[in-house]
Amino acid sequence: MRTPPSFIHAIEFSAFGEWMRSNVLAMPWVNAAHVLCVILVFGTILVVDLRLLGLLDRHRSVTRTADELLHLTWAAFAGAAISGALFFSANATTYWFNTAFRFKMLAIVLAGLNMAVFQFVTYRGVARWDRNEPPPRAAQLAAGLSILLWVTVLVLGRLIGFTKGFDVAVPDNIDFDFGAP
Repeated sequence: MRTPPSFIHAIEFSAFGEWMRSNVLAMPWVNAAHVLCVILVFGTILVVDLRLLGLLDRHRSVTRTADELLHLTWAAFAGAAISGALFFSANATTYWFNTAFRFKMLAIVLAGLNMAVFQFVTYRGVARWDRNEPPPRAAQLAAGLSILLWVTVLVLGRLIGFTKGFDVAVPDNIDFDFGAP
């Protein structure tokens, strides 16, 4: 069995981890909060992304759409991060080695990088295309990539529950030569 880093062990046996494992109501309520927050994150981001793609309410400005929704996105993201951290603390060692969990975290980081590039590069010119012009290709690409990454987060999040406790890594002794001489 692989040994996790000491900080993972410390997280698992922290007061939060102990509370999550010992309180019969903690898991279902934290799970419900996590699911609701993730739904709100994805839903609000999806509306902004669909507007950037020109598939939703083209008569509404991009800035108005973003201004009205993104404060909800950030609040929901904070709730998802807190509830996700509580989940992680309950069984940190298992999550640490779970491939679906690792890819989910990678997808979240990539979604954040995509958002940062969009916000600090493409969105700076929003005044030129806020209402009367279609968003530039860079904005549309960022929106499409955002949808893809957040759908990936959702799918991998569901897979975690079905792979938790199983090592789904590719075994070292697998031969990928497929009969090569």
